[in-house]
Parts: sequence; structure tokens; C-alpha cells
Amino acid sequence: MAKMLMINADKCIGCHSCEAACSMAHEGSDATRIGVYTWGGFSAPMMCQQCRDAPCIKVCTPHAMTRNPVTGWVELDQAKCIGCRMCVQACPFGSAVWDEESHKVLKCDNCGGDPACAKSCPSHALEWVDDVVATRTRKRAFAEKFKQVYAD
Repeated sequence: MAKMLMINADKCIGCHSCEAACSMAHEGSDATRIGVYTWGGFSAPMMCQQCRDAPCIKVCTPHAMTRNPVTGWVELDQAKCIGCRMCVQACPFGSAVWDEESHKVLKCDNCGGDPACAKSCPSHALEWVDDVVATRTRKRAFAEKFKQVYAD
């Protein structure tokens, strides 16, 4: 069965452990593919939401952003990326990020199916769960709420 990252924002304690784990798993520097946003005493981890109609894929002219037909994940092929940053501009969640140090786009890749962020989260605000209809519905509802709050 396919898996997905589930955000339980009500459990996030704003510790940034997920960011550190992501950085160490990929870049080994301060660069990270996940961000913890905090405002008004509320924190929420945010990474690629695997949008059904992903804007990053639509704007990627070299086709570096694609949807994997097996996993359904939005993937970035660094070899095809020309660094135009259109995906960074298009992502409504700020999940495609430009890393000034490496001069490349960073995007969550679910750590190939073993996400370091979920394993390191002490409060279980991030969980690696089965991708079922109920889970996807809950994730879409959270993404919409986050988009509305972030846009305001």
C-alpha cells in the first residue's frame, strides 16, 4: 500500500527536530526541505503536499518536476532542473525552495519512503501513514486551512 506524510499540526511543539533531521538526511547543512511555521503560538510543519493538480509540475518547462506513476509523489529530477525557480514561485505552500548555498531547488522526496522528519518528531506531529481515502481527505482539508491562514 502507498504511504504519505500526515501533518498533525495540533501536536506540533515547534521544536524544529524535523528540519534538523531533513537537513542531515539530505544536505548535511542548514538547508532543509521542510519548514516549521509559527505564528500566534501555533506551529505547523510544512513540506510538499503532493498536490493533485500540482502547480510546480505545470510551470516546469524542462519537466524536472513530474508525478511518479507508481507512488503518485511529485518528484524533482535535479539533472533536468535548470534553476529557473518557477516551481518555487508556483508552490502555494512554499515547499519548493531555492537553496542559495547549493544553487538548486530543494523539495521533499519523502526520503525514498522512510522520512527522517517523521522518525525524528517527538510529538508525532508528522507521521508516515497508509495513503487511503480518509487520510487524503484529512490532508487536503489541513492543506486548505493552512493555505487560507497563510494567505491572510
